[in-house]
Amino acid sequence: MGATHVLRSGAGGQRGLTLLELLAVIAVAMLLLGWAVPGLQAMTARQEVAAEVHRLRTALSLARNTAIARRSMVTVCPSVDRTSCSQQHWNAPLAIVLGSATSGSFGDDDLLRLLEAGRGVTVEFRQDGKPVRYSALGRPAGHNGTFRICGRSGRGARLVLSNFGRVRLGEPLTC
Repeated sequence: MGATHVLRSGAGGQRGLTLLELLAVIAVAMLLLGWAVPGLQAMTARQEVAAEVHRLRTALSLARNTAIARRSMVTVCPSVDRTSCSQQHWNAPLAIVLGSATSGSFGDDDLLRLLEAGRGVTVEFRQDGKPVRYSALGRPAGHNGTFRICGRSGRGARLVLSNFGRVRLGEPLTC
């Protein structure tokens, strides 16, 4: 009596995905990705504007507090070359300088702090190109105004500097 061995190929031995199943998974993944990308881009645009608002607030508050503590004038200005104040480039690195920096340039001894440049946004402040100068009382007399911060996708914010030196967030801005 001979033993016969029967090989069976059952459905339980199959491993992997069929081409149809793989295409269905890819289609669903692409659909979800297409739905998520615009939301992610909008969130990134909001974060860029919020980061710039925080950078400007930090620079202005630090300059005001330093002016009061040292009882001397302190200037905040954009500085492209990190040795002089530039005009109209408020998304450049921000220099916090001891003194008035009226000549436009300052030395290493006068430079108190340098905050890195903003990314992905444009910042406008006044049309006359003046820096913000805080007196020993912490007031930016004649140097107050509104910063207009514009990011991607039309997202924006206003940062208002009062005559008393306080900084507050203004109405939302559509750029």
